[in-house]
Amino acid sequence: MAQAQAQAPHPPLEGAQLVIGTIAVSLAVFMNVLDTSIANVSIPSISGDLGVSADQGTWVITSFAVANAISVPLTGWLTDRIGQVRLFMASIVLFVISSWMCGLAPTLPFLLASRVLQGAVAGPMIPLSQTLLLASYPRAKAPMALSMWAMTTLIAPVAGPILGGWISDNISWPWIFYVNIPVGAIAALATWMIFRNRDSVVRKAPIDGVGLGLLIVWVGSLQVMLDKGKDLDWFSSTTIVVLTLVAVIALAFFIVWELTAEHPVVDLSLFSKRNFTGGTIALSVGYGLYFGNLVLLPLWLQTDIGYTATEAGLVMAPVGLFAVLLSPITGKVLPRTDPRYIATLSFLVFALCFWMRSRYTTGVDTYSLLLPTLIQGIGMAGFFIPLVSITLSGLPGNRIPAASGLSNFVRIMCGGIGTSIFQTAWDHRTIMHHAQLTERANAYNPVFDESIRQMGAAGFSQPQAYGLFNSMATQQAAQLGVNDIFFISAGIFVALIALIWVTKPEKAGGDAGAAAAAAH
Repeated sequence: MAQAQAQAPHPPLEGAQLVIGTIAVSLAVFMNVLDTSIANVSIPSISGDLGVSADQGTWVITSFAVANAISVPLTGWLTDRIGQVRLFMASIVLFVISSWMCGLAPTLPFLLASRVLQGAVAGPMIPLSQTLLLASYPRAKAPMALSMWAMTTLIAPVAGPILGGWISDNISWPWIFYVNIPVGAIAALATWMIFRNRDSVVRKAPIDGVGLGLLIVWVGSLQVMLDKGKDLDWFSSTTIVVLTLVAVIALAFFIVWELTAEHPVVDLSLFSKRNFTGGTIALSVGYGLYFGNLVLLPLWLQTDIGYTATEAGLVMAPVGLFAVLLSPITGKVLPRTDPRYIATLSFLVFALCFWMRSRYTTGVDTYSLLLPTLIQGIGMAGFFIPLVSITLSGLPGNRIPAASGLSNFVRIMCGGIGTSIFQTAWDHRTIMHHAQLTERANAYNPVFDESIRQMGAAGFSQPQAYGLFNSMATQQAAQLGVNDIFFISAGIFVALIALIWVTKPEKAGGDAGAAAAAAH
């Protein structure tokens, strides 16, 4: 550590170098985040082309998520051994190669192996993108650097399903992976041009084999459990029960080992910092709510409202409008204000949007769908930037990669947990509402009796009338179920505001900027 701190910090970039460096890092992040969602809508096409079931095809998503979740918290340790710039460059180049392999895959096992490699090399890319951007800007403009990073992180998950659906419908599924090749090539070339002489000091720390093994076991087990839980009916499945037990036991051993190891593979001592803990939890739980709803809303539109995949994706598209326009403004305002105020406003906007969605009906019109999505962009502009600033506040520069990696790991895991919980909760609430609606469907209910009589007058037989009523009850139950999820999400966002105010950043962006300035 002393060796790392002895090196003089690199000066901030200026002019064209700063512009090119920012674009290079942003392209790498966009490519990375895009790949977490672009394959989701293409699973039917991939499964059909490779001759496997749709259930087997979902491993294309799971394999990437597992490998990515394992490699993200290793960023700090890998940075010490390889160097920030070399590790970032290697991640981009290997990501491009693995994307090319995914597109060429002749069989499912080959595709899954390529996705595992893709997910593993993608892990360090996002944490290091934060580190390189922060170190490229003057201390006073550190929030502006975070705003540039946040725009790509916010837009890519929305663009992924739209782009993936269009490519699958109009070209062929391999191109959802081939699109990474030109983007990655440009990002790698520009990164090497700008950052090759700005690498960090390498320290040959011993390999924590036990910690690494435990990390792989518990994260892998948890991720597979989350991805397959809904398909296997959760804890009624022996497989899910075993995976859960393995994850819990391995996690317990992992925590004890990492807190006592001389050279831990993941620096859990960061959680002793109030700002890091409060900021990470608020950011991660908020992201879990956002990402869970990002999956739930298009799913509901397609299964119950009759939207196509492309139409559902376009409904989500306006979320990026205000996010792109306001993120730079947030970056300018942040140094002059308390980041907790901006984060609080962001969470209130999210709560308002989800409350608006909780009032949807089965006859919802396009305007009612687009309005909260558009407003949500305002909340997103103040979501990542102040919370990342709070999380990194007070940390020395040499701990930024490890802190960013660990914080992003928790965020990614919460995104997966939110998706699984929301889909399962929606199913359960739909079943409950359907039971409540149908229990009133009897001859003693004058409303139901009159409805069946009107259907008979319209030419329906009694079985057809009952079937139509059940179909209407199913749609209404799904509507009430999704409304419940939106309403609960609004309440949780309001409750999370208390967690934001547990933190005490000394000055907005100051500590994060200072840490960034010393990051090399």
